[in-house]
Amino acid sequence: MKYRKIPLVIFAALAASLALADDFKTIGGKEYKEVTVARVEPDGIIVKTKSGILKLYFAELPKEVQERFHYDPQTATAYAASQAAIYEADAKQQEEARHRQDEVDAQKNAMIAKQQAANDRAQALQDRELVREQQKALRQGRPRPEHTPKYTTVLHQLPVARPRPTAHTSKNRVQSSTLPR
Repeated sequence: MKYRKIPLVIFAALAASLALADDFKTIGGKEYKEVTVARVEPDGIIVKTKSGILKLYFAELPKEVQERFHYDPQTATAYAASQAAIYEADAKQQEEARHRQDEVDAQKNAMIAKQQAANDRAQALQDRELVREQQKALRQGRPRPEHTPKYTTVLHQLPVARPRPTAHTSKNRVQSSTLPR
């Protein structure tokens, strides 16, 4: 019995939502078909349409719609003024936040430029030192440091490979005993 009521509740909710769908026509002639009133504010109504959410101001709606939603021009004016003040305060706050962020960005950029200048000075100093070393080496008749080979090999220090002596030649035995190993 309890579960039989669920479809009825769902059907009732659907019927109520369909019943809440309205059509509105502004004083200027623009029509809004099958819209659902989402919220009523003192200066207008917020409606949901197929294409999105929008606000219809009471000043743009016919007298019967204004009466249906209890429109009061004085309350609407006060509400609009308070909303404008809130908007203005938010805009000012955002502008201040942008200004603070611009200052932080400028400080970061200045630090980056300072670091880059220090790096450039250090590189220039290294370049001058390298040029001095190269000029000094040229004056002394030595090759420049970047042209000196990394590994130098002296050929006369390498051992010479000779054939192994055989057991039947004594001449080879004598030679092999005198050779450094």
